[in-house]
Amino acid sequence: MRFPSKVTLYKESSLAKMPIILRKLEKNDMTPRELYGKVKKKVSGVQEFTEILGSLYAMRKIEEKEGRIHYVG
Repeated sequence: MRFPSKVTLYKESSLAKMPIILRKLEKNDMTPRELYGKVKKKVSGVQEFTEILGSLYAMRKIEEKEGRIHYVG
């Protein structure tokens, strides 16, 4: 996970990409594959994507329901 620092700008950090993912999930629930397809141009790869999902899950912003990712809010 990339955090903002002297070397990494905020807009390039994983924190800046969390709202992008959450906005996609506000509209409707998606499988991880569907969600990645929608945000793959915004994230640097699958590893960053899964790290962001793990962080959002730990913060209780998302949850898994029947194989789909659900936005908790």
